[in-house]
Amino acid sequence: MLGSVDVILPCLDEREVLAWVTGRLPTWAHPIVVDNGSTDGSALLARELGATVVSEPRRGYGSACHAGLEAATAPFVAVMDCDGSLDPRDLERLVACLGDADADAGADNRPHLVVGRRVPTTRAAWPWHLRVANRVVARRVNRRTGLSLLDVGPMRLAPRESLLALHLSDRRSGYPVETVVSAAEAGWRVSQVDVPYAPRTGRSKVTGTPMGVLRTVRDMSAVLGR
Repeated sequence: MLGSVDVILPCLDEREVLAWVTGRLPTWAHPIVVDNGSTDGSALLARELGATVVSEPRRGYGSACHAGLEAATAPFVAVMDCDGSLDPRDLERLVACLGDADADAGADNRPHLVVGRRVPTTRAAWPWHLRVANRVVARRVNRRTGLSLLDVGPMRLAPRESLLALHLSDRRSGYPVETVVSAAEAGWRVSQVDVPYAPRTGRSKVTGTPMGVLRTVRDMSAVLGR
């Protein structure tokens, strides 16, 4: 076990599912809810539920993730969506993968990033056009880095100080891609483990509309084009 892990939860109007998400976190995980402009009382409820709440007024997935990273204090941090699509209990899978891989690596002290590969539990969990777009992005990431990822997913685990040292700059939807690419190019070990992916609660603020999908693809492409 890694000891305590801070879990960054980017949040924009997720009051409906916050109790479920925070209530299913493992005992070793502490939630950092990053309020990215909620108007439904998400921040107040998160505090009542015992989470650390960080306010990030600059809209954007990357803005929320990075604000949480800067606020974290645990040696390791995880990131996951706060919409009910991912089960916080599955963070155990990432921790186990990290431990097993580090044991196999022996004296290899390189930082290690573990990415959850989304496995949809129903067709509704991950519409075909989003799966196709993700497959294209993953293929481009693999060509750039030499990795063999099947998904650049929203559940990740890594050492906090090492993440900060990457100096990630994207503040929009390209943040996960930048995390993986920067880690790989810095010589990190990168692993992937399957995690179930269920239908989210409410409509996605990122890919819930055609325009949202286009913005996401554009943001990720911009990172890969640097």
